[in-house]
Amino acid sequence: MVDVTKWPIFSLMGPQELSNIRKACVFGTSANEAIYINNDDEVYVFGLNCSNCLGTGDSLSTIVPKKLDFLSGRKVVSLSYGSGPHILLATEDGELFAWGHNGYSQLGNGTTNQGVSPVLVSANLLNKKITEVSCGSHHSMALTDSGEVYAWGYNNCGQVGSGSTANQPTPRRVSSCLQNKVAISIVCGQTSSTAVVDNGEVYGWGYNGNGQLGLGNNGNQLTPCRLAALQGLCVQQIVSGYAHSLALTDEGLLYAWGANTYGQLGTGNKSNQLSPIQIMAEKERIVEIAACHSTHTSAAKTQSGQVYMWGQCRGQSIVLPHLTHFTCTDDVFACFATPSVMWRLLSMEHDDFLTVAQSLKKEFDNPETADLKFCVDGKYICVHKAILKIRCEHFRSMFQSHWNEDMKEVIEIDQFSYPVYRSFLEFLYTDDVELPPEDAIGLLDLATSYCENRLKRLCQHIIKRGITVDNAFSLLSAAVRYDAEWHF
Repeated sequence: MVDVTKWPIFSLMGPQELSNIRKACVFGTSANEAIYINNDDEVYVFGLNCSNCLGTGDSLSTIVPKKLDFLSGRKVVSLSYGSGPHILLATEDGELFAWGHNGYSQLGNGTTNQGVSPVLVSANLLNKKITEVSCGSHHSMALTDSGEVYAWGYNNCGQVGSGSTANQPTPRRVSSCLQNKVAISIVCGQTSSTAVVDNGEVYGWGYNGNGQLGLGNNGNQLTPCRLAALQGLCVQQIVSGYAHSLALTDEGLLYAWGANTYGQLGTGNKSNQLSPIQIMAEKERIVEIAACHSTHTSAAKTQSGQVYMWGQCRGQSIVLPHLTHFTCTDDVFACFATPSVMWRLLSMEHDDFLTVAQSLKKEFDNPETADLKFCVDGKYICVHKAILKIRCEHFRSMFQSHWNEDMKEVIEIDQFSYPVYRSFLEFLYTDDVELPPEDAIGLLDLATSYCENRLKRLCQHIIKRGITVDNAFSLLSAAVRYDAEWHF
């Protein structure tokens, strides 16, 4: 579980208060402001209160957490902060609230008056359900449940995407080439904006002086422009630092571009990159990337849980990804970022608040809840018939045509090894694979037999990335033995 006391601002809170925190975010020019949500969905703030960013209705700082009564009971699903700072918050009901600095209308209320307390942002968002928010330095973006992107605020470099450089006082839909696209994710750099659409394409607009839009040039863009260099890749996650960006594909590949003064691209030098370049290619599959617009720090987590950091780290410029002892990317920002802000709204991993994916992963091979066992090489693997039927056509057909409730609850498997079959079943629960390339060949054979195409691609990727001079012959021998479908 993430320890929020790694951020100094939380160090004065007692164990009981800390155990009641469900979500938290540290922000501000010196990481001296914080907001958190407790298990009762009550919202609390404390810290310096620069530009009324605490939303308490006054300009007073407070070392003791204060409750924002107006937001109590509203389940927070997304939160972001700007450099003013200003705050955007989206609720489970799709409502959008804003407060704090408003010198450029980044609160979206049509004025430039400071927002001393949370106010509902409704202009041009009638009947729209907001699912995600993101703040740049002084501009804002929101994503709706239908995949529409809205932007407003400071627009000196085109970061609002309106086709001009005039500031935008209220939310305006970003159209142009996004008009008929369904966006699934948005992120702001300091003065740039990026969106990922449902087919994995990436679009960027705004300031591009350091190549942070990844377009191969350094000219600003007043409307969204597709990153052609990522053509053929399916991007699942994208994050933006102060002036650089990272993208993670569905195959666990990591790309970086933009400013590189502090080595934040992880390329081994400090040269800016105008187009995406793959990094950490020799590492195992990447499952998470991290950056935020107020720092020059980057981080990534691999499938085995290894956490790497690079860029500006406590004043040092780390130009290559450095392996840490941390267990999550959040710790990198707590201990090494300047300022030591949080790169996202942090969720505490209490069991009572696990996501569906986390819950499924936790229940794999749990004999207490399982209703079926596989016996492989004399070892048992506990699973759930319903999950296997939902996730795998092979099991769906088997259970429907050959299974009834009176049949035995143990299935013997003799054509595959225990590590291979366990990895396959675990994949059905986690959608991920963690095993050496030698075993991946056996799993590839299984995936081919069961017609699991996504698993086949993952195995092929593991094998290709795992080939070395030392193991090439053994991998080829194993491939021949399994008659596996894979290619260099």
